[in-house]
Amino acid sequence: MFESLPPKVKIVEVGPRDGLQNEKEILPLEDKLEYIKLLSKTGLQTIEITSFVSPKAIPQMGDAERLYKAASSALKSSINKPCLVPNMKGLESALSAGVSEISLFSATSDSFTSKNINCSVDESFERMRDVAKVANEKKIKTRGYVSTAFGCPYEGEVPVDKLVEVIKRFFDLGVYEVSVGDTIGVATPSQVNQVLKKLSSEFDKNKLAMHFHDTRGMAVTNVLVSLENGFSIFDASSGGLGGCPYAKGASGNVGTEDLIYLFDSLGIEHGVDITKLVEASKFILGRLNKSTTSKFLKALLAKDQ
Repeated sequence: MFESLPPKVKIVEVGPRDGLQNEKEILPLEDKLEYIKLLSKTGLQTIEITSFVSPKAIPQMGDAERLYKAASSALKSSINKPCLVPNMKGLESALSAGVSEISLFSATSDSFTSKNINCSVDESFERMRDVAKVANEKKIKTRGYVSTAFGCPYEGEVPVDKLVEVIKRFFDLGVYEVSVGDTIGVATPSQVNQVLKKLSSEFDKNKLAMHFHDTRGMAVTNVLVSLENGFSIFDASSGGLGGCPYAKGASGNVGTEDLIYLFDSLGIEHGVDITKLVEASKFILGRLNKSTTSKFLKALLAKDQ
């Protein structure tokens, strides 16, 4: 145990997009920008800024173009600032804002994509094909997201062969990396171990990121299993912000603080200042008037009281 851990990891901070998109209260642009600026001071090199989606579908992301322009001016050029883009209309807005990296998304389940984006998995790739083609022509970096990789709220456990098929389709679009998502937080360590062994035999693990939700308290353990399988890229949300509107009871992404605590305990390099990260989380949680789901942050805040 702990004999084949990677010496270094990359963290993709998804708090400003995935973390905030389900919040009912629409935050002012100034608060979102301050949150992003605080995150940029932590050492994080990749911060997902926003999502160029319909404001009717996700009101919290209605200021995407203005927010990205403001963040682009405020952050160092060395920080990667990906944004989620669902279709050509979203891409046009993203290009207008000067976005240099986008994320595309689908799932392993037709039932989930139907509820989420009103189409089947096949139809989602039809939509993405033109988006990816234009992005590639314009030298825009493209990342892929696979939802329901370990289980669907409507169809149950997903065959690993289906997951492999969807990941291959993303790479065929020209993405540089695919995020494998446990959208509703049902994955178990043994399941993750089996799935990652299969993925390791099919793909370069350095091009796969793991995206765990902590609905059932297994996220950190699943990250540890991923580390032991040689995976070194992880999505996380400061303060554990997030959730899934199409999966009842699904809590947020694994807290970035919880991952930092794990990595530190194993001597794995991550480049993030935990003190500054806590300040960013405290700021946004205060603006949202909500408590954290991050175990590390919760313990720290309780100690400070």
